[in-house]
Amino acid sequence: MIDPYFSATKIKWILDNVPGAREKAEQGQLRFGTVDTFLLWRLTDGKVYKTDATNASRTLLFNIHEQTWDSALLDLFEIPANMLPQVEDCAHDFGRIHEKWLGKPVAIGAIAGDQQAALIGQACFQPGMVKSTYGTGCFMILNTGEQVVTSQNRLLTTIGYRLNGKVTYAVEGSIFIAGAAIQWLRDGLRLIPHASVTESLANEAKQSHVYMVPAFTGLGAPYWDPNARGAIFGLNRDTGIADVVAAGLQSVCYQTKDLLEAMKADGAATPSALRVDGGMVVNHFVVQSLSDILGVAVERPEVTETTALGVAYLAGLQAGVYQSLEEISKLWCHEASFQPSISEAQRKTLYNGWLEAVERVRSKVER
Repeated sequence: MIDPYFSATKIKWILDNVPGAREKAEQGQLRFGTVDTFLLWRLTDGKVYKTDATNASRTLLFNIHEQTWDSALLDLFEIPANMLPQVEDCAHDFGRIHEKWLGKPVAIGAIAGDQQAALIGQACFQPGMVKSTYGTGCFMILNTGEQVVTSQNRLLTTIGYRLNGKVTYAVEGSIFIAGAAIQWLRDGLRLIPHASVTESLANEAKQSHVYMVPAFTGLGAPYWDPNARGAIFGLNRDTGIADVVAAGLQSVCYQTKDLLEAMKADGAATPSALRVDGGMVVNHFVVQSLSDILGVAVERPEVTETTALGVAYLAGLQAGVYQSLEEISKLWCHEASFQPSISEAQRKTLYNGWLEAVERVRSKVER
């Protein structure tokens, strides 16, 4: 998708608008990297200029079929190829951290994009397995194996991971605002003192017809509407803080439902269970609401910081601590499982209310 979310348009803007940037780029004096590339460059004291296939796939410049920077896209955005890092597998010898940082050299054995690392941390290694991460934003990824699925419903076809030169593909939906909606309630509106009170407050809510659409920075998948803006609907004199907090938490669940419906429309089977992780899933209200609104079981793992866990697994593969993905998959176990507790009719009514609310915040420009 052509969207400000990705790197290419930002690089082009810099080259076109920052004095001297294009000249430096064309002379090989200016380099681009996603955050991992920058960190790797600094940690190795400028010796290693690389990235991995998952991060490369999110730049809008990488050909995920041929596993190389795409000349047609580079021409389209007028970006010199010499600006871009070398692309490696996720588990790879990325060099050594310079001793000045940690006192001695330390091997860097893996790099992976945030959500792809979480996919690995959740051990979603079989096609059809799906995980959803809830942090500042929310990201759902469906493993499609060796099959490259081109979404007809505005989801992203991406790389799940690449190991030993073999690519596992995925379909992803990106939600820009998840936990950030609760941060806004806390810091912007000052309705709550801290996020930990949201679970008890939400359980006190009495109004299910209140909807918050947190389109503070537009809407991500499957709408991709950068001009949409947030709103709260369904307020009346009886609406209280608890109802608004519950609506903020449930907005994450409704947005996840949007992604799941888009995946199903693309031909994916309804998952037997959704594996969840991230800071928000310690909230029982959120996870139970997810199960209710999606109509599927939701599994919360023992380790919810699965991004860090996933890249640690990859480094373990590189170092020989683990011999295979099958060995890693046996390490996954859930801490709690949540089952749907409302009827299909209730689920449909609630979701229809959400869809109406979303339609009302979407920009009216031609789309």
